[in-house]
Amino acid sequence: MFRNVWGRFLRETVRVRHHVKLAPSTQTSSPAGVVGRSFSAVKDEASPPFDSSLLELLVCPLSKKPLRYDAATNELINEELGIAYPVIDGIPNMIPQEARLIKKDTSNSTQQ
Repeated sequence: MFRNVWGRFLRETVRVRHHVKLAPSTQTSSPAGVVGRSFSAVKDEASPPFDSSLLELLVCPLSKKPLRYDAATNELINEELGIAYPVIDGIPNMIPQEARLIKKDTSNSTQQ
């Protein structure tokens, strides 16, 4: 039984290799033998803007409170905790370890 399965596997593998055509190579080889990708075909485009309709769905992963988008810094801000999540290429990075601490207004807390 295993002989038949192994034989079918080998035949199918060879058949697939014959039908697959190799794509033109976009990789270059350096003298050290390390393969690097050529970015000459990649266009320099501006990063897509953040879709503000996502604010209805996104909440802070730590406090579960709504976030505010700041277009000047391109960040989602949690006012309660004083942290800002970066938006990279239109995609919010909601990893708490990647968030930036922002200064809270401490003048109200010192006045009594």
